[in-house]
Amino acid sequence: MKKLINERTGEVILEDLQTADTFYTRFLGLMGRPSIPENSGLMIKPCNSVHCFFMKFPIDVIFLDKENRVVHIAEGMKPCSISPIVKGAHYVIEANADILSDTIQMGDKVVMI
Repeated sequence: MKKLINERTGEVILEDLQTADTFYTRFLGLMGRPSIPENSGLMIKPCNSVHCFFMKFPIDVIFLDKENRVVHIAEGMKPCSISPIVKGAHYVIEANADILSDTIQMGDKVVMI
């Protein structure tokens, strides 16, 4: 279990950050889950685009480059939606809607500990 911290503010954004870095875990992502705990999220790597097919709740998605800087924010993605392909994104972090978009800004750097 890792924590996600906004380096600019020092704020802990997610208490429980899981990682999806195999073909199966990346493919599965958050599909089919009824929900995720409020302070939890999923890091998918490598990844530069996501879809919300077979999801049951809206999510925020931040796209990060190799230096952990936010290069795009997709707020409140609804089930069955698709994000753009984000140039320069190396991986993404998904969490419940209004968690990431309320605590992170474009250009912020995040730390995982």
